[in-house]
Amino acid sequence: MIDYTQFHAIFPGQGPTPYSNKDVQEIETLRKSFNGVLFIDRVLKALSIGEGRTYPPKGDNGLRSLHKHICESKVSAHHKLSVFYYLLLDHDLVRGMKSQLAEEFAESSGLPGKYQILMRGLWHMDRKEFKFALEYLAHPSLPSEFADEIVTVLVRHAKDNDYSLPLAYYHTTQPVFKTSEALDLLFGALVRTSITESLFFSRKYPENTRRLLFEKLVSSVLEEQSLGGARSKELVGLPLDGFEETWFQEYLTEGEGSKLKLAASTVETRQIITGRHRGQIRIRGLDEDGPVAKSARSVRAGR
Repeated sequence: MIDYTQFHAIFPGQGPTPYSNKDVQEIETLRKSFNGVLFIDRVLKALSIGEGRTYPPKGDNGLRSLHKHICESKVSAHHKLSVFYYLLLDHDLVRGMKSQLAEEFAESSGLPGKYQILMRGLWHMDRKEFKFALEYLAHPSLPSEFADEIVTVLVRHAKDNDYSLPLAYYHTTQPVFKTSEALDLLFGALVRTSITESLFFSRKYPENTRRLLFEKLVSSVLEEQSLGGARSKELVGLPLDGFEETWFQEYLTEGEGSKLKLAASTVETRQIITGRHRGQIRIRGLDEDGPVAKSARSVRAGR
């Protein structure tokens, strides 16, 4: 078994090192793009390793100092080894494809596989290699560690409204979110991807949260679409239950949703589709050949 308290038992004494001024600047640029927090920062904070920002270490002296902080921390050996494994992935990066320092260390130290999988996944996240990261972080052997943060990063860094990665992570791991921010971001991504699926998703939550999500669904669609657009047609044609039908009407007639430009016409279209208040169509001055009635007929016809 390797003696990890000995610096050179872990880190090579010769060859390229990953913490030159240029390397440190590149890591700091990545940190800035993540609103000032890398996943390794979260790991070190959770393990109470060091005081303040200790990663990336600056040069050999900085790495020795970080090694000392890790060894002196009051956490399990597996957690210490996990941080060393992450640091050795940095070394492998600058040494090229053939370098296997991290894997050799994991084998010689007896670091369990799930810790290797987690730390490699977080390492890829910190380098914005999100597809590679999910190959590890969605592994069934892992608990949903840092799930809120992973979803938040994946949604915020999605390109061209492609939310396949955060949704794939969620559907694979089924995490229970600890923060409203992560839930809100994931739901927003889901709404932009599939209106119907987001409706069914909202039904998993208690009534208060469920209603807030439902109202977010309605407002998100109406803020981006014109009446008669494909997504607004899908919205007014949703298979709502009794609670959702009431929330839909109240939100768009009395609540914050009533301020939306298409609120009134959307309510009317929904009423026509569901067969409610048929006799009021003419009384309200709605022409059966007008845009609202035409939109409703289009939805009923599935066009």
